[in-house]
Amino acid sequence: MLDERSKQILYAVTQSYINKPDPVGSRYVTKKFDFSLSSATIRNIMADLEELGFLSQPHTSAGRIPTDMAYRFYVDMLMNQSSFDFDTHIADEIKRRLDRIKNDINGFFKEVSATLSNLSSYMSIAQPPKALNSTFKKIELIKYKEGSIAAVLLTKENIIKSKILQIDPFLTQKDLNRIADFLNSEYEGFTIDEIRSVLLQRLKSEKAAWYQLLTKAMAIYEQILFFAENEIFIEGLYDVINLPDFADISKMKEIYRAIKDKDLLLKIIEDLRESEGVQVIIGCENPIQELNKFSIVASSYKSCGKKMGVIAIIGPTRMDYLKAISMVDLVSRCVCEILQNVDSEY
Repeated sequence: MLDERSKQILYAVTQSYINKPDPVGSRYVTKKFDFSLSSATIRNIMADLEELGFLSQPHTSAGRIPTDMAYRFYVDMLMNQSSFDFDTHIADEIKRRLDRIKNDINGFFKEVSATLSNLSSYMSIAQPPKALNSTFKKIELIKYKEGSIAAVLLTKENIIKSKILQIDPFLTQKDLNRIADFLNSEYEGFTIDEIRSVLLQRLKSEKAAWYQLLTKAMAIYEQILFFAENEIFIEGLYDVINLPDFADISKMKEIYRAIKDKDLLLKIIEDLRESEGVQVIIGCENPIQELNKFSIVASSYKSCGKKMGVIAIIGPTRMDYLKAISMVDLVSRCVCEILQNVDSEY
């Protein structure tokens, strides 16, 4: 447990390094902050903090820099003592920009990601509502050519998915209409994922008269589940790699590898989706090795009262956490408000 004096100095060193990426010396802390302590006393406290793992010294003649432990301490202090209110003019501008494209779900979240990146100057991620957890409203099945159909899926959360699916070539448009009518009348209000379980259960219990229709519906629905998976929009990669923290080419390669495989990012995002409020993952806390030099600031958002997706910022561990947390919190609130308004229109 750190005493109050050590906490103040650790906070000061971390804040100084965030402001300017140069090792921080005791003389700098003495001049910059009014601790009423001598340079020698501060130097000894910084040495103790290094022994405890909060600071490191890149060179014997240099000052010290924060470790991931120091950033965690710093973020926890911020979360406990800071208000994340932001300029109402910025909030109004964000809502104005997003409101224009609220009915184009993919365009909307691409703009969310771009907005977050522009505001923070870091890389950003926006995950559209997870279709499998959304509420089924309607499906249309249209014969495209022999052996394939066009399927258009609409959810209550205003998610629209369309794709060409491969089917039994002997199915006619009349058959497709029967299947669509069956799904629309029987399963409106279920989540996309729930419908599969219900269909499987009905297949086991229904009589032969229904069996053929259910089997055909199930074959199509399996493909619907496949294309109902969500995606993510990433913006601001060049903003991140141009930071002094990534002058080392090997660090640039790490972040490129991490974002090239979206499944890696989706793994983290899925874990964050069920969390409340803004979450911060720092450096080595990341479960993905390629992101151990980065921090993630993320928040889930809701639609129709359900947590549907995540927006996030990815930047160096030496990021401006107060700004990043404020931005993610603000944009998340704007997204929730706009989606709530869209829900009320349907």
